[in-house]
Amino acid sequence: MQTGQIRVLIVEDHELVRRSLASAARTWGGEVLEAGSVRDGLDQLELRPDLVMVDVMLPDGSGRTVVEKAVTMRPAPAVIAMSGEASAEEAFELARLGARRYLPKPISLEDLAAAFEATLADHPDLAPVVAAHVGHTPMRQVLEKVRGVMVDEALARENGSRSGAARRLGVSRQAVQQAVRLIELAQARGERRGRE
Repeated sequence: MQTGQIRVLIVEDHELVRRSLASAARTWGGEVLEAGSVRDGLDQLELRPDLVMVDVMLPDGSGRTVVEKAVTMRPAPAVIAMSGEASAEEAFELARLGARRYLPKPISLEDLAAAFEATLADHPDLAPVVAAHVGHTPMRQVLEKVRGVMVDEALARENGSRSGAARRLGVSRQAVQQAVRLIELAQARGERRGRE
């Protein structure tokens, strides 16, 4: 398997496991960042990894904290959660938070390679996230949020280029400009409400 030149962050407190995962990622061509705690993982996120592998159980808290922070970044890295102790409910919750894959420990090299490849190649399923909003969030707000996140992510991946973002989204540059104006208006309204 060849990942190309991507930056991989591995957040794992067990040093031998972390080094094994890092060695595999380097073999596939990845630049590797390592962290052994939630705190170090959050610090390493500042270096903008493309993919994050995070253990759920860390000495200073839950890996969920790293997942939650990672998925809000722009551009957002792909996330793989792993644990030897997580329940099916926790794996589901991690997926709901934005982790694209869950790997139970111990992890084989074959499972790791398949998870890397699939995570970098696939598109997260929106259906569970959108379905969770039914009855709680008006459809218009969901659509506005989806549009805003997609435009923000496309602009981040294209270093602010509206033409590049338009190509990535499969829309016209004017559509991106209009979406940016709508996002800015919504933010201004929210700021005004916050001051009142």
